[in-house]
Amino acid sequence: MADAVRPRVVDRRFAPMGATELLLVRHGQSAANVAAAYAESIGAEQIDVPARDADVELSDTGLEQARALGVWLAGLPAAHRPQAVWSSPYRRAADTARTALAESGLDVPLLLDERLRDRDLGITDTLTSAGVRARYPEEAERRRWLGKFYHRPPGGESWADVALRVRSVLADLERQDSADRVLITCHDAVVLLFRYVCEHLGETEVLAIGRDEGVRNAAVTQLVADGDGWRLAGYNVEEHLAEQGAATTEERPVGEAPKAGAAEGHA
Repeated sequence: MADAVRPRVVDRRFAPMGATELLLVRHGQSAANVAAAYAESIGAEQIDVPARDADVELSDTGLEQARALGVWLAGLPAAHRPQAVWSSPYRRAADTARTALAESGLDVPLLLDERLRDRDLGITDTLTSAGVRARYPEEAERRRWLGKFYHRPPGGESWADVALRVRSVLADLERQDSADRVLITCHDAVVLLFRYVCEHLGETEVLAIGRDEGVRNAAVTQLVADGDGWRLAGYNVEEHLAEQGAATTEERPVGEAPKAGAAEGHA
């Protein structure tokens, strides 16, 4: 269940330098999320995405969600607002950050970091689960055998590969000393893999979280650090969407929920 985001005050005498609070936000609903859900619903093999993964824009709903996030940021006490924003360079994530910052009026630096990008699906990009089974049956069987976490499609990445990127970003966040609180706009799998790394979760645990309560668009996940490491303080917090009348959307990766969802490459 989602928990309210709780402001965190850190005593620097006992806390490590660097970031001590992360506000992880999945981008607002994208045009590809909508296209993928439709393709799954009709049993199509190919998703009619409007652009390459890096250039997919937010839908109208996604823009509303990003604005609602900005209103929420503006309403935080001054001492608890993010001091920096790090974002995936993919347009849907970067536009979520830029829209939220414009709405909030916060004047903080925005850093685009390619390590926060979505997982690369290689030859299976733009395909539904039915499309992968039909066009690459041996690859579908290899994924079944290896499991989602370790399967790397040809030309693409596994979840374990993305976890290495997350570990690298986290190390940089912990070394920098200009921002205690950092907002990170990124993607479904990236949010889950921050939890995997920071909470020392296992393969089964992180995949179960994604299956049972996937990361919702523009929802906030809060991780805080102290002398004992990182811990979860809030997951899938989305009250700001309801307060601003923005829709709640949960575009899940294909093949992981009984309802249709977005392809992993556009999550």
